Amino acid sequence: MDTETGIPAVDALLVWGGAISLAGGLVAVAWRVLRGTARLGRRVDEFIDDWRGEPSRPGVPARPGVMERMVGLESRMGGVEDELGRIKHELYPNSGGSLRDAVDLANHRLSRLCEEQPGTAVPAEDMSGDTESAPGDIPHTAGDTSEDAPTVSGEDTAEDGPGDTGDTGPPGVPAG
Repeated sequence: MDTETGIPAVDALLVWGGAISLAGGLVAVAWRVLRGTARLGRRVDEFIDDWRGEPSRPGVPARPGVMERMVGLESRMGGVEDELGRIKHELYPNSGGSLRDAVDLANHRLSRLCEEQPGTAVPAEDMSGDTESAPGDIPHTAGDTSEDAPTVSGEDTAEDGPGDTGDTGPPGVPAG
């Protein structure tokens, strides 16, 4: 197949038209690449500004950077960890100083005062450690363990909470 038409003016027009089309296509591709690069550059610039932070300017307050924010989060989390430790101490039985120990002790004392009332939710372990059920006691369920119930006696011991009088008399009256 012959690439020339035989008319020199048409041949020149076709060559120049092809060259212009090729140049236009290259310009369009270059434009899209430059435009994408410029967008990426702006996003990277915004990321770096967010990472490092920005100083205040008229009408706009300063924004702290990521590292400054992390320091603030770490200091706040340290306080939260301390608070969680204190809360955890109160929720589980321990040496007698937790809220859980006080509630368990009060529950056992109440069960001794109200033995004739059915339906009290106390472990089926009386004060001496026997596992016989007292009137009104609800029997242990499969999930109950001996570690769940604190050891309580009617005598004053080192594990007793504040105000404990050994439970030897009526409520509110010190033993004596």
